[in-house]
Amino acid sequence: MTLHANLVSSAGLPDPVLSSQSVFRSVMNALAGPGSIQAIADTVHAPSPLIQATAAVALTLFDHDTPVWLDNHFAGVPAISEWLRFQSDAPLTVDTSRASFALIHCGTALPDFETFALGTPEYPDRSTTLVVQLDTLTEGPELILCGPGIKGTASLRAGALPPDFVERIRANRALFPRGVDLLLTCGAKLVALPRSTHVTVKGA
Repeated sequence: MTLHANLVSSAGLPDPVLSSQSVFRSVMNALAGPGSIQAIADTVHAPSPLIQATAAVALTLFDHDTPVWLDNHFAGVPAISEWLRFQSDAPLTVDTSRASFALIHCGTALPDFETFALGTPEYPDRSTTLVVQLDTLTEGPELILCGPGIKGTASLRAGALPPDFVERIRANRALFPRGVDLLLTCGAKLVALPRSTHVTVKGA
């Protein structure tokens, strides 16, 4: 089978228009309601180890104007780079500070936020959105969230994440309106932690 045939066989969203609209709504709902878990309804075919929600986000949000950075694990799988180029036309970059999006294969490998584009006071949108794959959204320390889009507080269990994850989020929030946004993906689900969200560990 040729490379082109392989890429077509993992062609992504079943309906490029309706499916991308559905995924876009899920992403927007996640960003509007930090901590709320959103489901991706359509099955997405992508090279392993890209999971369904990560692949759906890529197919919906990436385009020729959004440089994408892959962590070493993803970058070490040539089929992923080829699939992203073929499906989204997004340019790949090795410079984290130029990336509109970054794909990270697992939470424990989360790089320092400061290495990515943080935006400027005039253009805070010129920052990187980190798409981070997780093994679970039901286990791990209970995180308590508050801030815009949350009535009172919300809770989230997400594992595994770096031990200093909450401290990183606190430092990121202190940069507001600058800072990175996070999309956490697990299977066919995703949850957002925008830069405006305050995160603590329950009982801490």
